[in-house]
Amino acid sequence: MAPRRAHSSDVTTEIISTDAGDARVTWHRARTARLVLALGHGAGGGIEARDLRALAAALPAHGVSVALVEQPWRVAGKKVAPAPKTLDAGWRGVWPALAAPGLPVISGGRSAGARVACRTATELGAHAVLALGFPLHPPGRPEKSRAGELLGAGVPILVVQGGNDPFGRPEEFPDGPYDLVEVPSGDHGFAVPKRADITQEQAVAVVTDAVVQWTGSRG
Repeated sequence: MAPRRAHSSDVTTEIISTDAGDARVTWHRARTARLVLALGHGAGGGIEARDLRALAAALPAHGVSVALVEQPWRVAGKKVAPAPKTLDAGWRGVWPALAAPGLPVISGGRSAGARVACRTATELGAHAVLALGFPLHPPGRPEKSRAGELLGAGVPILVVQGGNDPFGRPEEFPDGPYDLVEVPSGDHGFAVPKRADITQEQAVAVVTDAVVQWTGSRG
């Protein structure tokens, strides 16, 4: 099925048929793009997450087109994310549209979306991976490590992790071939408490500044 496009002054949206159902890609395009950054959402939320919104607003000015990908289960209005293999199928299904501009594609996402990006990076030919709030383990279950997904991605990786993320604090991450930036006092969604030494706006700026710098070195 050919993608169906809807236009506004700021974005272009595509509905793309995949083996897991219809996915939705919302483009925030750079005027002169050198990279595409594709970002999937987590299992508990959508593309309205603060970090995804901030990156979509900031990166186009730096030559990076941002594609916010909504998995089919979200598009269908379901409340619970499906199994990882179904999430991977949805991501594979949108990849041709992400690669269509003919630019290197950085595969990324937050939480479960970061896991999808890591699992499929080599297979899909991703240029690199951006992992926002990588869920290293379930809260309180450090023995259930998902480090293998991160370490096995096979491409350059930037992890941006909240200092107080119950799914894995920065100091819990193993040594490996990736860069890691900490958002001080941030939780899994990079929210910071009012008593923190940085404001919420500064916490989000840590995310955007790190990604702007990192993508600047990627191409």
